[in-house]
Amino acid sequence: MFTQANLFLILLLAIALIAKNQSLIIAVSVLLLIKLTGLDQKLFPAIQSKGINWGVTVITIAVLVPIATGEIGFKQLGEAMKSYYAWIALGAGILVALIAKNGITLLAEDPHITTALVFGTILAVALFKGVAVGPLIGAGIAYLVMQAVQHFTS
Repeated sequence: MFTQANLFLILLLAIALIAKNQSLIIAVSVLLLIKLTGLDQKLFPAIQSKGINWGVTVITIAVLVPIATGEIGFKQLGEAMKSYYAWIALGAGILVALIAKNGITLLAEDPHITTALVFGTILAVALFKGVAVGPLIGAGIAYLVMQAVQHFTS
């Protein structure tokens, strides 16, 4: 019961409770429950390898709901595109997707960096009321900064 991993999760749960961060409370509680029921050997590999894709899918579904309900249609899209804010949002969406693509590359080539990214995300969620969508985009930003540092130092 008192392994380093469990103690770390309990510490994160305490931080989440103090910060009143419901997402982190649920995430840590689910992981602890999986470990305590002995299902970790079966479930953790699947969650680790497919979890980001599942999360992106759930977020994409949530973003597309207004289209599915008819709240947003071609008329609203046309009206939005008349606004320069919409063009900024369009560019930001493209940029974030491209940056996140590099994050996948970084995590595949340098998996130990995941520890720092996850810890940074946990800190942002627990202490600054951030949202835990950061590891992939964080990896992408880290990749870009690392490439810039490498370019200017070599």
